[in-house]
Amino acid sequence: MEALGLNPLFGGLYAGRRVLVTGHTGFKGSWLVLWLQALGAEVSGLALDPDTDPSHWQLLNLQLKHEARIDLRDAAAVTAAIAAAAPEVIFHLAAQPLVRRSYREPATTFDTNVGGLVHLLDAVRVCPSVRVVINATTDKVYEPHAVPDVYREDDRLGGHDPYSTSKACAELVSTCYRRSYFDFDDGRGHTVQLATARAGNVIGGGDWGEDRLVPDFMRATSSGRTLRIRNPRATRPWQHVLDPLSGYLRAAQALLSGTAGGDAWNFGPAADATLTVGDVVARLQREFPKVKVETDAGPHPHEAGQLSLDCSKAARELAWRPVWNADTTLQRTAQWYRAYSTGGSVCSRDDLVAYVDDARSAGLEWAT
Repeated sequence: MEALGLNPLFGGLYAGRRVLVTGHTGFKGSWLVLWLQALGAEVSGLALDPDTDPSHWQLLNLQLKHEARIDLRDAAAVTAAIAAAAPEVIFHLAAQPLVRRSYREPATTFDTNVGGLVHLLDAVRVCPSVRVVINATTDKVYEPHAVPDVYREDDRLGGHDPYSTSKACAELVSTCYRRSYFDFDDGRGHTVQLATARAGNVIGGGDWGEDRLVPDFMRATSSGRTLRIRNPRATRPWQHVLDPLSGYLRAAQALLSGTAGGDAWNFGPAADATLTVGDVVARLQREFPKVKVETDAGPHPHEAGQLSLDCSKAARELAWRPVWNADTTLQRTAQWYRAYSTGGSVCSRDDLVAYVDDARSAGLEWAT
């Protein structure tokens, strides 16, 4: 990957730097490890075993400097893993990430997403190497608007379901630790920069998660079964997984270099990618026209009808903006699954190189 010229991205800041990714065995975490290694970072991981078969992590077959297969709820194990890795940067992606599962397992959701974060940040307090922590939360941390409108970083935090509320709590925990422990030098010789990153609905190749639209659609293509969707009019900010990851990497770069100091940033998609569920399905059907779709009108747990992010703060403070529009995102995603299903090819590295090339063509600062 170095021969492709990726090491100089983000000012060359990640080359040779020790980075820890929690949740590295998950969909988004595995893509982030792939990118960090292409940037020349020394990457360690902390996560549970993959919860799908196949899994993107296993297909990538990446090797880590340190790897801890542990539960965030085990405070002693978390502290030991972080001490062993001695990271300078931590990207915290480990979570119970599903709304519907959170209704079934609220205690586990809060224990993982809130208690697990406390264990992580307590471990950071006693690990002098850590300089930056990016805590990946979600666009669902916001208290729902009475009238549909975009969500901005200073909007009120809240949540209807256990998942959303747990992530709103994680935002408050992050603020507490920042103010109580990290905004001043506690004797380690530097402060710890801690920021939260709020992204929309991520899609892309290699996701086989339960109860997620694109994996459900792809399972329907291979099984011949009818795809049943809950609410075709629900509107979400859909984005390729590489778009928010570029935001996380850019945010950590800015915090490390001192060019920005932030507490939270939204990382949403291009304006044309805030689409209804029905629109996403219709665009995927252009690639897989044989898939049949029905609306499942049965009783379902509450989910927000509309989510849309204002990302002007990230544009202003980080010179960040999304790279791929809706058509490109859905085409690359469909092509990834087609290549895998027909020949077992894993096109993630090709997608990463194409994304970087498009970012360079667009003149994005981190890519030039």
